Amino acid sequence: MSVKIRLARHGSKKRPFYRIVVADNESSRDGRFLEIVGTYDPLPDPVKVLLKQDRVQYWMDQGAIPTDTVRSLIMKKGNAVAPS
Repeated sequence: MSVKIRLARHGSKKRPFYRIVVADNESSRDGRFLEIVGTYDPLPDPVKVLLKQDRVQYWMDQGAIPTDTVRSLIMKKGNAVAPS
């Protein structure tokens, strides 16, 4: 089972809101997930990114691979060390 940390889209049309989730690689984008580890709201002028730092680090230690977008959010937030 390959695990990824990725975005799951929520919100209405033209008003996106994303959850940062840990999910199996084979699950659909908005489908089953293992845990919610944060949120991302791209609409306000400084975008809002909330992360559960300890849980992100735990899942990365367990071998979860963040997607490129999530990796950039983690690096900008500066809460956890994202692997290259």
